[in-house]
Amino acid sequence: MDAAQDRGEAGGPSRPRVCIVGASGKLGLYMVQHALDRGYEVVAVCREVSVDKLEEFSGCITIIPGATDDRRVIERAVAGCDAVLTVLVPRGVHHYSAGTAQAVLDLARPGARLVFSCGYHITRDGRDVYSWRVKALVKVAGRLARLFRLVDIDDQVEACQRGFSSDTRWTVVRGSDLEEGEPQGLPVWSRHVGDAILKSNLTRRVDFARFMVEALENDELVHEAPAIVGCQTPSALAHVANGSRNETVTHSGGLTSPSLG
Repeated sequence: MDAAQDRGEAGGPSRPRVCIVGASGKLGLYMVQHALDRGYEVVAVCREVSVDKLEEFSGCITIIPGATDDRRVIERAVAGCDAVLTVLVPRGVHHYSAGTAQAVLDLARPGARLVFSCGYHITRDGRDVYSWRVKALVKVAGRLARLFRLVDIDDQVEACQRGFSSDTRWTVVRGSDLEEGEPQGLPVWSRHVGDAILKSNLTRRVDFARFMVEALENDELVHEAPAIVGCQTPSALAHVANGSRNETVTHSGGLTSPSLG
């Protein structure tokens, strides 16, 4: 690995260094734990008001407090990192997600592995199929949230489009509805929303986080926008029972590309 090898040559054994942007949220906290479990050195970025949420990891990680769309904060956080995990949060109406994504894309080292999280509503090639209920919900809820200056869904769309158009080693993981609970295993995924395997539209948040972390070492996911669903959901189990693959790629564990470099 490029950066890790350089650090190792400079002073003995070195672990891959991973930056987690948005580490204090529910998904971020799970990603921190998964990354530590895999032996990564973790640099966590979160707003100053949320630093206390990372107290359980005190002494195990480096915390960089600040707004995730602040380029100075991101520049400091990603320095020397082999990979960056980013939770794209469409907070407010001031392009928070787009600013965060652009800072990561611009300031991560060349060749770094970049993985972003978002929802099913993001489409890469326009071939996703959504029900009228989902379309209506996104349209109405998005307008209301923007009216009250809480969330801007279009900002998250713009953030992902910037990733899609970049020449970095990106992956955009599109999450279903989420629930808490014990881990069920690595989620399965498809390239397009509307595939039968995704019908259950539910994933354990802890498993979503695991997919994000394990994607760092899976080169098959570079320049992919996988839409995921829990591996124990009815639609995923039906897919296995039917033995149908279509465009769907399923994972049950291990990875084949061990390098972050």
